[in-house]
Amino acid sequence: MQFRQLSVPDAFEFFPRAFPDDRGLFVAPFQEDTFREAAGHPLRLGQSNHSVSRRGTIRGIHFADTPPGQAKYVYCPRGVLLDVVVDLRVGSPTFGAFEAVTLDSSEYRAVYLAEGLGHAFVALEDDTVMAYLCSEPYNPTGEHAITPLDPALNLPWPADIELILSDKDRDAPTLAEAREQGLLPTYADCVAYYDKLHLAN
Repeated sequence: MQFRQLSVPDAFEFFPRAFPDDRGLFVAPFQEDTFREAAGHPLRLGQSNHSVSRRGTIRGIHFADTPPGQAKYVYCPRGVLLDVVVDLRVGSPTFGAFEAVTLDSSEYRAVYLAEGLGHAFVALEDDTVMAYLCSEPYNPTGEHAITPLDPALNLPWPADIELILSDKDRDAPTLAEAREQGLLPTYADCVAYYDKLHLAN
């Protein structure tokens, strides 16, 4: 499996090889050796998540207090989605930057985003499935959101699809508001936590 560093530091895209035959297909979307080569440490698995979304559904932008935060390794086992990673780390040289990657059930590419980065996606087909491997269990008191419709971020949501959001995501603060409220992780805290993970490797 190959990988590449995204333009948002500490996020990667992975390219597993699929093996189709007359029975169907086999693929390994997560492979520990390649992940460790990219991230510099093994993936701690605290929880796995599975979501099914109608076309046009946006989930995110979600992030967690760091440390410990919640790193995510995500892929799309059914349908097509546009996955977005946003740098929410105050003090990061790429603060407010994002990268969008199309994930689908034909190539089974995956995206990893480290603790402190924001995550969102939009389903481009009905019954699109997103699978998440999460480094930490869900922590309701430490979970936060940025509105995915923040005009300052100008995320590349498709203009030809009616967008569907939860009230929580629609009413979430903008990036600037979240920064003013002290909700965002700091780049220094995140880097210190990444260093801790590397040393434990």
